[in-house]
Amino acid sequence: MNNYIVILAAGKSKRFHNKIAKEFYIYKNKEMIDHSIEKSLNSKLFKKIIVVSNNPNRLKKKGYPKLVKIIKGGKERSDSSLNALRYIKKFKPNNVLIHDAARPNFSINLLRNLINKLKKNKAVIPYILPTDSIKYKSQGQLFNLNRDKTLLAQTPQAFKFKDLYNLSLKKNETITDESTLFIENDYKIFFIKGENKNKKITYLDDVKIHKTTFGIGFDIHKLKKNKTLYLGGTKIPFHSGLQGHSDGDVILHAITDAILGAIQKKDIGTYFPSNKNQYKNIRSPKMLKPIIENLYKNNFSINNLDINLICEKPKVSKYRNKIIKSVSNLLNLDKKRINLKGKTVEKLGLIGKEKAIACEVITSITNYD
Repeated sequence: MNNYIVILAAGKSKRFHNKIAKEFYIYKNKEMIDHSIEKSLNSKLFKKIIVVSNNPNRLKKKGYPKLVKIIKGGKERSDSSLNALRYIKKFKPNNVLIHDAARPNFSINLLRNLINKLKKNKAVIPYILPTDSIKYKSQGQLFNLNRDKTLLAQTPQAFKFKDLYNLSLKKNETITDESTLFIENDYKIFFIKGENKNKKITYLDDVKIHKTTFGIGFDIHKLKKNKTLYLGGTKIPFHSGLQGHSDGDVILHAITDAILGAIQKKDIGTYFPSNKNQYKNIRSPKMLKPIIENLYKNNFSINNLDINLICEKPKVSKYRNKIIKSVSNLLNLDKKRINLKGKTVEKLGLIGKEKAIACEVITSITNYD
C-alpha cells in the first residue's frame, strides 16, 4: 500500500460569502475539512494524508494523528496541488489521490474503487451525468450539448504519482482539476461512476440546514350523554360526546396545540377563546384549518404525528383507520406519517370510569426557508 491523498482546502471561498472560511464551516456537526480527513483516516488506505491550507496553524492545533501532514497552500488551486506533490515526492509514492475539501460527502467505498482501478490505469476519475440541459457559449453563439455525453467530474481523482507530478511541473495555465492536465496532454483516463451525494459545496445555500422543531399537544374533555362524539374530525358512534365550548374533539385540539408548539406559537385557546360566542359549538376542523393554512404558507412541512388517544371506550382499534384517514385529509398529510395508538388508564379516575377522554400528540415540523 503506497497510496497518498492530498486534500485541498486553501481556496478563498469567495462565492461562499461567509465570515468563516468554507473548510472551517460547521457542517453536519463538525468542521467541513474534518469529514475528508476522518474518512481518509478511517479508510486505512493511505500512508500519508496531506492537507493543504492557507491557515495551517489552526489545523495543526486540532491534534490529528501523525500521518496527517498540514502544509501551506499556494496562490491558485493548481499551485496548492503542486506544493503537496513536491512534499510527498520524497516518499516515492505509487499512487496519489487529489480531493477538494469542499466535497465532504464522498464515501470510503469510492476511495477503494479509485485505488482498485489504478492498478491498470494511470488516471481514474469519478463522474456523474448532469440533470440540467447544458448550453455552451462561444464567440457570441450558443450551442446545445448532449447531456448524455457530458460528464461532470468529481473528486477524489486518482493518479499514478509520476505521471501527475511530471504533468503538473509542465503546466503553464490555471486548471480547475488535475484530470485537465491528462486530457490536454492526450493521456488516457479511466472514468468510473461517481456519487450523486458527492457534490461540491460552493455557496452558503448548499449547506443550509433546514430547521426541525417538535411540539407537544394535550387535551381532555368530559363525556356527556346523548351528544355526538367527534374524534379526529370524524363522527364516532357512542353513547356520549365530548363536552366543551366547541365540539370537544380532543384529537384535533391536541394536534392543533402540538403544531402551534412546534412553530413556537401560543395555545389553541389564544386563537379560539372559550369565552367568545362566535366559537360556540364550532367544529374543530374549522379551528385547525387556518392553523394549517398558515403553516404551509410559511413553508413549514409536517414530518409526522404520533397520537395517543386515552380512554376506556370506544376502542381505538375499531376506528383507527377511519380516524387516520380523516386526519390525513384535514392536514393534507400522507397517512403513513400519522400514527394513532389507544391507551387505557386501568379504570382509574374520570377516564377510567368512562367519564372523560384525553389525547396527547407529538409532532415534528421542518421549515424549508
